[in-house]
Amino acid sequence: MLTDLETRLLGLMMMVIMLGMGASLTFKDFRIAFRKPQGLLIGLLCQYAIMPFLGYAMSLALGLPPALAIGLILMGCMPGGTTSNIFAYFSKGVLALSIMMTICSTLVAVVMVPLLLQIYSSLAGLPSEYTVPAGNVAQVLVVLIVPTLIGIALRKWNPNVGATIELIGGLLGIVVILFLIVTWVPRNHQLLFTTPGDVYFAAIGLGLIGMALGYGLSRLLRQDARRSRTIALETGVQNGPLAVLIVLLTFRDELQQQVLLIPVLYSLFIVLTSSAVTVWFRRITTREELARDQAKAPTTVRSAPDAVKA
Repeated sequence: MLTDLETRLLGLMMMVIMLGMGASLTFKDFRIAFRKPQGLLIGLLCQYAIMPFLGYAMSLALGLPPALAIGLILMGCMPGGTTSNIFAYFSKGVLALSIMMTICSTLVAVVMVPLLLQIYSSLAGLPSEYTVPAGNVAQVLVVLIVPTLIGIALRKWNPNVGATIELIGGLLGIVVILFLIVTWVPRNHQLLFTTPGDVYFAAIGLGLIGMALGYGLSRLLRQDARRSRTIALETGVQNGPLAVLIVLLTFRDELQQQVLLIPVLYSLFIVLTSSAVTVWFRRITTREELARDQAKAPTTVRSAPDAVKA
């Protein structure tokens, strides 16, 4: 399903993107975020309460076989994907909140992802051969956190270097994702035609339903509409490449190919669905900004003499 070149590109992309994400942050950003942590806390609640349970519930509701079930549960347990920051930017969301949610969910993932995988794999009654060892998850996450910390240090050392690395990381991520889509889809077109509809529903629905639930919970907890849309994107856009790397490290041969199916399909379709949602959110935000500008515009009231002359 993935060639050696594509696997290496995924690893390189994740390292560079995490370096770039770290370079977009300063320790001051953390201090500011923790002064008003409501958005971050709601984001973490969406990320590690809603999404893992959603993956587990969908696997049961659809009656997926164990290999596909663990792939879906794994996707639900992942931290936020770095592409969510790009979607937040173009949707006119709260970019600082999106970036902080991504980095915090990634840091927390070292503990939460192995724990949640163990809980939901056990609840789903999956056989032992489908277990994802906690050490494999922690190994990948720790490797990715190191470039993030290096990026933060570089930003503190030289803001210009940090800004350049941030830009390179974002651009490389987009280029690699587009390259993987262009090379993977033609090579696996037969697989796409023969994949059952319930698998597509699982891979696509996880992100879209996650966005809807993230937005609804944010509004319920009194976040404004713009912040809620940001949290919605951050909730639905999981770190698909990270899930793929964990599968490649954990499983072998035919079992690996089966478990990979949902993470790969999710990573493919989340780019398309999030792009559509981003356009929709951007239009809503633009309308809201226009309405605010019109409300602030001074109204011209003619005096009584002027009215008589008219």
